[in-house]
Amino acid sequence: MNPFSSGTRLRDMIRAIRACKTAAEERAVVRKECAAIRAAISENDQDYSHRNLAKLMFIHMLGYPTHFGQMECLKLIASPGFPEKRIGYLGLMLLLDERQEVLMLVTNSIKQDLNHTNQYIAGLALCALGNICSAEMARDLAPEVERLLQFRDPNIRKKAALCSIRIIKKVPDLAENFVNPAAALLKEKHHGVLLTGVQLCTDLCKVSKEALEHLRKKCTDGLVRVLKDVVNSSYAPEYDVSGIADPFLHIRLLKLLCVLGQGDADSSDTMNDILAQVATKTESKKNAGNAILYECVATIMSIEDNGGLRVLAVNILGKFLSSRDNNIRYVALNMLMKAIALDSQAVQRHRTTLLECVKDSDASIRKRALDLVYLLVNESNVKSLTKELIDYLEVCDSEFKGDLTAKICSVVEKFSPEKIWYIDQMLKILSAAGNHVKEGVWHALIVVITNASNLHGYTVRSLYRAVQTAGEQETLVRVAVWCIGEYGEMLVNNAGMLAGENPITVTESEAVDVVETAIRCHSDLPTRSMCLIALLKLSSHFSSCSQRINNIILHYKRSLVLELQQRAIEFNSIIEKHHNIRSALVERMPALDEATYSSRRAGSVPAAVSTSEGAPLNPPNGVSKHTSSALVDLLDLTSDDITAPSSSGGDFLQDLLGVDQSPALSHPGTNQTQKSSNDVLLDLLSIGTPPAQSGSSTNNMSSPNQDNKNSLDMLDTLTSPPALSAQASSLVGSSMIDLLDGFGASSSVPVAEKNGLTLPSIVAFESSSLRVTFNFLKQPENPETALIEAQFFNKSPNIYSDFTFQAAVPKFLQLHLDPASSDTLSASGNGSITQKLRVKNSQHGKKSLVMRIRISYKMNDKDILEEGQIKNFPPDL
Repeated sequence: MNPFSSGTRLRDMIRAIRACKTAAEERAVVRKECAAIRAAISENDQDYSHRNLAKLMFIHMLGYPTHFGQMECLKLIASPGFPEKRIGYLGLMLLLDERQEVLMLVTNSIKQDLNHTNQYIAGLALCALGNICSAEMARDLAPEVERLLQFRDPNIRKKAALCSIRIIKKVPDLAENFVNPAAALLKEKHHGVLLTGVQLCTDLCKVSKEALEHLRKKCTDGLVRVLKDVVNSSYAPEYDVSGIADPFLHIRLLKLLCVLGQGDADSSDTMNDILAQVATKTESKKNAGNAILYECVATIMSIEDNGGLRVLAVNILGKFLSSRDNNIRYVALNMLMKAIALDSQAVQRHRTTLLECVKDSDASIRKRALDLVYLLVNESNVKSLTKELIDYLEVCDSEFKGDLTAKICSVVEKFSPEKIWYIDQMLKILSAAGNHVKEGVWHALIVVITNASNLHGYTVRSLYRAVQTAGEQETLVRVAVWCIGEYGEMLVNNAGMLAGENPITVTESEAVDVVETAIRCHSDLPTRSMCLIALLKLSSHFSSCSQRINNIILHYKRSLVLELQQRAIEFNSIIEKHHNIRSALVERMPALDEATYSSRRAGSVPAAVSTSEGAPLNPPNGVSKHTSSALVDLLDLTSDDITAPSSSGGDFLQDLLGVDQSPALSHPGTNQTQKSSNDVLLDLLSIGTPPAQSGSSTNNMSSPNQDNKNSLDMLDTLTSPPALSAQASSLVGSSMIDLLDGFGASSSVPVAEKNGLTLPSIVAFESSSLRVTFNFLKQPENPETALIEAQFFNKSPNIYSDFTFQAAVPKFLQLHLDPASSDTLSASGNGSITQKLRVKNSQHGKKSLVMRIRISYKMNDKDILEEGQIKNFPPDL
């Protein structure tokens, strides 16, 4: 027989395709077969149409187009014989789907077959409808399917139930028509029909609340009896799986009971006994039994409260955790995540097993178990669990250390019973996985250390010991260098010894050795910058090592890194030329605001940044909320709510940064007040902007390697040193004066006396490319409110587009910005943009105005961002 004739059998075509050695040969065979089939279709060859369609289905499964054979499916379905209908319906389900418009033509044929006296033909129609039924077909054929739910043959009832599931999913409005027939199926003895009936009831409950209430009232008792019969049934070879009678029916019944019992106390009480029986009598040594137990646990966790049952369920999950099968352990861990919210005490009993799962070789189980252990930690078990986790941290794989370290740090911070324990655990973490510790964690550790004055000596000695054995950990070195710089004299003198602490002998030279080794062995810029600061501080405390320290600093005057070079030049100048102010500059850091820093780390930056009552900052028109939020994040105005009046009329650092400057924290022996010492130190470290003529740009406050947006945070400034902007660099390069030689010289712009209601204008901000002036107007009847007109001038030959001005103020001020006059700024000062601001000072007469600004624009399609702070407002404003 010709292999490419319409009468070729399917197996001959398959053999021909399998004999092909290349894809090209296969395509050639398929093309010839398709051509022969198309020729037969055009000739209306009825004798071999079923063979042609069978070959088309095989070609379709190989991935070749077969759309030209769709009408043949409809012709075969309309044929009177069962063999033709069988091939036709099979082709219909395989070659078409519900999106094909040709399905409209087959609806009538399916309806006739659903009413056919031959149950096998009706079964074919039900199978096809259950697979490709569209919403229109569901509405047209739902009555026939509903009638077949009561057909005498169980196979037809089973197929009708499966088809009904498809119909109610496509058209949920038809669900009420199937409620009573579905409830009747729950009384079936045939397991196949019962299984599909239970599934139909479950889906009805999901799509219709009325169906859920009806089945909950009428069928809960019956389902409990059915489940009890299945549990207590004797051996039946037809349904037996590994010695368990029909586990599939078990699971379906439990799923339906879960849906019915959820949110209903009466139904939950009805099924409590049978759930306990399933949980205790089911064989757990076989996988089928474990599947039933897992579903039983899921049902117990979903229905209304029953403490005894939940303890039983958690114990079952505990047994799962001891299984050798990773799949069983994983699903148990997932279920325990849900159980811990319902009964944490029951889960606590299995924490030893959970800790073993944290050490499992399977990465998925380790991660899930770690998440669960993290949720189990509380004040009573934090010490034991933390010890176990840290012990494992020292030996676990490097790829797992990141997640494990983050969880341990979070637990230690959240549940620490005392600061000394917190410090000890953090030092262990830094020693074991310092490079995996996030910056915010060791920042928080330094904040805690500054607030624990009685532990300063103990901490610096512990860090000295730790850095001797784990000096390769970058984060540990940073904290150690910072503490040695702050409390180096306590390390040398064994000051602040605690009861039971062993003293150590450390000379001044050995303390300097630690810092020198760190600056030489670590190439990270923040670490080396912190080392230089520590050396400067030690030069004041360790007079015998002052020259050695100066030589180390001098080495970095020739550094190719601009930041290190700048610091080295400044610090060398302090050591050699400014002995009289060095002790004030290197004074010990004050205690940082622990509560404010913790809330900032938790991401609780409020939207309100203007008034003490919490009024939100209103962004100017054209500025999105996202942009406004970004500005708030940049300015970090969460701690500027200090309301104590300032003797100077407006202490910018205290009001805007929220840094605690209590004189009680001044270092013993200094002749300077804490406030003046902090001002000197903050200017030196570029925290804030020193006063400059015309309110010069403060772009040098931004940090090139910040991980967070808190550009004003003191720790971030120490670890992410400021980089001079292009404008500031040019100013510094042109003047080339010692920053400290001009220290103390006033550079503020003199302000004239008030002339009526108008105050003199000021240059609020100026850079190499932009100048901003402020004009003021006040109303005599409202002295707290000032009207400001900002004018922006372009100093460059390029046009600025998408110009946006943003501003933020401390909480004692209320700021409102009107829309700008334009978003395009002409080149070379040929035009200007104006924007009006209204500022209300609730502390008028006590605190002066301060403001931080951000200006963004595009120049030659390049985004430019300039930032600055303004504090040269007229004093009477």
